[in-house]
Amino acid sequence: MRIPGIPARRKPRAHRRGRTAAAAALPLLALTLSACGYGSDSDKDDNGKAKIAADAKKIEGLDQVKIGYFPNLTHGTALVGDQEGLFQKELGATKATYSQFNAGPSAIEALNSKSIDISWIGPSPAINGYTKSDGKNLRIIGGSASGGVKLVVNPKKIKSLDDVKGKKIATPQLGNTQDVAFLNWIKTKGWKVDAESGKGDVSVVRTDNKITPDAYKSGSIDGAWVPEPTASKLVSEGAKVLLDEADLWPDKKFVITNIIVRQEFLKEHPKVVEAVLRGAVKTNQFIEDNPEKAKAAANAKLKQHSGKALPANIIDPAWKSIQFINDPLAATLDTEAEHAVKAGLLEQPDLKGIYDLGPLNKVLEAAGEPAVEDAGLGVK
Repeated sequence: MRIPGIPARRKPRAHRRGRTAAAAALPLLALTLSACGYGSDSDKDDNGKAKIAADAKKIEGLDQVKIGYFPNLTHGTALVGDQEGLFQKELGATKATYSQFNAGPSAIEALNSKSIDISWIGPSPAINGYTKSDGKNLRIIGGSASGGVKLVVNPKKIKSLDDVKGKKIATPQLGNTQDVAFLNWIKTKGWKVDAESGKGDVSVVRTDNKITPDAYKSGSIDGAWVPEPTASKLVSEGAKVLLDEADLWPDKKFVITNIIVRQEFLKEHPKVVEAVLRGAVKTNQFIEDNPEKAKAAANAKLKQHSGKALPANIIDPAWKSIQFINDPLAATLDTEAEHAVKAGLLEQPDLKGIYDLGPLNKVLEAAGEPAVEDAGLGVK
């Protein structure tokens, strides 16, 4: 059995790991989504929304599925899938509606209140949401992105990694994924910082990504440990990339974005969840096979949300540093949880059951792709 529009492979590839969003597609394996009409103007209404085919049917009788994501390039699968109508294509007459969030806690709150059903989210808020609910509110059902996080600094003040000591470095939010990563890196240097206040050998300044570039220009911070495109925005203002977080991980891969679902929704609407995952897998294939078109689609969606598209000198390097994948890289999520514990931001969690990769592996098998692993943290 195959997913319509995805030909079976002669030789399965290992989750497309190591491929960047800008990688050129292999001609013999090229996926002709555009030839199938995906993302074409004929698939969209006058408002640019994905059309629902006249003969389409609702999946499991459901009127709509409420999907959340952040307007960040590390959520590129959601941006492109929304813009190109790839999720709606799989959902038939079940309408995909979208909500955007600026931080993990607000997305978890929306999930808990049933304002959304499925969301793209970073690993730290997923861990926090799961543990605070005693494992009852969410499951991670797929991966989405790896990489795209950098330590960028003022080259006049910081010329080496050791120079970071005594400086003011921004992270997006207390306890968020980048905040945990930076605090862990500080510990590996033998420096001490109070996790809650951010005070110590390095001043950790929690700053919203939207205002971090202005904080850098004003001199109120000396650098930042941030995701894309904030990192590239800082570089455009004269900052220098001092460290790519990918260099700290085995095989240079670590989870930066997951797909989560309300457990109740997964139980009640498994076929809808599979349809969204099918859309995600097809979107990641679309990104791989059409890197320039996918980048433009992501930028168009960002413009819709913010009113301004990213210039080439920002989106080009940012897009290249992110890998869009289906594998949730579960072992790295477990490691990130350990980092949060060591930083004093999280009590030792029991993450068994945080993953349910059954629906994703069903989709991958139909596509002729290898299964992904849950690192022993799957449902019992």
